Parts: sequence; C-alpha cells; structure tokens
Amino acid sequence: QVQLVESGGGLVQTGGSLRLSCAASGPTFSGYAMGWFRQAPGMERDFVAGISTLGRRTSYADSAKGRFTISRDNAKNTVTLQMSSLRPEDTAVYYCAADSRNRVSAVYTEYDYWGQGTQVTVSS
Repeated sequence: QVQLVESGGGLVQTGGSLRLSCAASGPTFSGYAMGWFRQAPGMERDFVAGISTLGRRTSYADSAKGRFTISRDNAKNTVTLQMSSLRPEDTAVYYCAADSRNRVSAVYTEYDYWGQGTQVTVSS
C-alpha cells in the first residue's frame, strides 16, 4: 500500500506559478505510475498530468499542456507538478494518485491510491 501526501498549494495571482509535491511512503514507489487530478466545487475530478514508473512517459490534459510539467524522483519517493501561467480556472483541489499497473491513465477510477488533496486558488 502507498500513502500519498500532497503539499505546495496556496493562493496565487493570475499568471503566477506554483509547485505541488506529492510525497509517497510505502514500498516500491517506483512501481507505480503517478497522476495529478483536480476537482473544483461541484465538478468532476479531472485528469491533469501523469507519469510512468520510470518517468519515460508523460501525459497531459489539453488544459495543462505547455503550462504544467510533471516529474518524479524515485530516489526521494516524490512526484512534482510544476504549474505556471496559472489562470482562475485552474482553481481546484489537486490530488496525486498512484496506479500499480503503470497505465498513465486519464481515468481516475484506474488509480489505486489517493492523497488528501491540496487547495490551489488563482485570483483574477
């Protein structure tokens, strides 16, 4: 089992940047593909970005392409989402998730473990 803890959220102005981190505990973090999702109030949980076990494959939602970068450090058991050029519509709770089958999926039901989330608020 993997425990995930997100950090790095906060309040930022439009055009600003934030760096979200997800720290994982438990064995074999490198055996999990990792994803970032977000959920705004009253909305579905949407895929943001994903990365394969060794970081060789990444995937981004269209809304994240060119602005967000996902990376991981298996030695430190962390996955990071660097966000720039933030917009008010990026406001949401951001969750990291782990998938034991290395699918780098955009489908949230295909992830096995979730963190508690971190709030990102972008002011206009």
